[in-house]
Amino acid sequence: MILVYINTLNGIGKSSYEAVTYAKKMGDSVVVLTNGNEEESNLSSLGDYGAEKVMIHREITSFESGQICDLISKVAEQHGINTIVFSHDHVSKAVAPMLSTRLSAGLVPGAISLPDSNGHIDVNVFSGKAIAKVAINSDKKIISLLPNSIPLEKNETTCVVEELSLDICEAKIKLLSKKELEGDIPLPEAELVVSAGRGLKGPENWGMVEDLAKTMGAATACSRPVSDIGWRPHHEHVGQTGIAIRPNLYIAAGISGAIQHLAGVNGSKVIVVINTDPEAPFFKAADYGIIGDAFEVLPK
Repeated sequence: MILVYINTLNGIGKSSYEAVTYAKKMGDSVVVLTNGNEEESNLSSLGDYGAEKVMIHREITSFESGQICDLISKVAEQHGINTIVFSHDHVSKAVAPMLSTRLSAGLVPGAISLPDSNGHIDVNVFSGKAIAKVAINSDKKIISLLPNSIPLEKNETTCVVEELSLDICEAKIKLLSKKELEGDIPLPEAELVVSAGRGLKGPENWGMVEDLAKTMGAATACSRPVSDIGWRPHHEHVGQTGIAIRPNLYIAAGISGAIQHLAGVNGSKVIVVINTDPEAPFFKAADYGIIGDAFEVLPK
C-alpha cells in the first residue's frame, strides 16, 4: 500500500491528482491522507486516478508542519505503510524531511520520473542544470513529485472517504492571517505561462500580457526585478529565488534570461523568448526566439 499526502486547504489541485497518478503507476494500492474541511464529494474524485480510500483529519485546519508530520507518521505506522508520496510544494519541503527523520525513511525530493527497473528515480539537481539518478536503500521511502512531471492518467476506482479521529500534537505555530493569491491558475500547476520583465517599461503596460494569458488560458508570471520594484505581486516571481515552474509552454517577453531566472523555468517543455536584443542570454535556452519589440509582438 502507498500513502499519498495531499494538501487540500486551498482545494484539490492538479498536482494532487498527479501525485495519486504517480503512486498508482508504481503498481500498488493507493490510499490518500489529507486534513481540513474539503467536501466528501471532492475528495472522492481522487478515485478517478486510482485512490481506493481517502482519510481526512478535520481538526487540523491550517498548515502546521509539526502537526501534519505527526498525523502522517501515526497513520503510516498504524497501517504498516512503507512508501509515502507528496507533491513537491511548500508543504512537502517542510514536512518530508521531518517525516524522513521520524520514520528513518529515505527521501527523494523533486522526483521527475517513476522508479526504473533498478529502483532509480530521476531528480532535478543544481537548479535544473542536471538530472541525478537516486536510489533509496531503506525499507521506508518518501518521494515528492515535481508538478507537471508526469501526465495525468485516469484509473477509475471506487473511493471510500473515511473520517479520522487521532490525537495529534499541539500546534507550535499559530496562523495570524492569510492572504489568498490572485488569479485562477496557480503558477506551479499551470501548463501555459506568459511572463514579462523590465522590457515592458512599467506596470501600466501589463495589460497586453494579461490579455494574451486570458486568451490562451495561461497563468501570468514575471522576473524578480519586476516584483522587487512593485510592478507585479511577489507570488508571480519565477526563478531561483521565486517559484520554480515546469509548464508545457513558457513565453518570456522582455526578460534577458539571467541564470537565476533560468533556474526557475528551464524545466519548461517549450520556451519562447521575445526580446529586442539578439544577444540576450535567454535565446540560448529558448526553443523558439523572436527578435522584436514586445509591444508589437504580444498583441499580434
